[in-house]
Amino acid sequence: MDLAKVMRVNQLLGFYGGLLTDKQQAMLGLYYEEDFSLAEIADHYDISRQAVRDNLKRAEQTLEHYEDQLHLLARREARLALLDQLANHTNEAGQAFLAEIRAMDQ
Repeated sequence: MDLAKVMRVNQLLGFYGGLLTDKQQAMLGLYYEEDFSLAEIADHYDISRQAVRDNLKRAEQTLEHYEDQLHLLARREARLALLDQLANHTNEAGQAFLAEIRAMDQ
């Protein structure tokens, strides 16, 4: 599995997971967080591997749609990049404030 995709889906889940159905959240969690295979998820839900794949794909598309509309992840990444740039031009006292701001995004 592509690590970049796993990280992106997990980040999107953090922002938009609550907007998915319980089943979509659970399946994405099993697949991306618990590293279950399609077959293991299919056995768990007593459905076919293809049904699991379709559900995962649909849920991923839904997460991407929310990001396309709201840009919460993109804004967070831009904000963190700006904080990194600011850290290079800030004294020790300013570094403490930057650390507090970064902690808000955790």
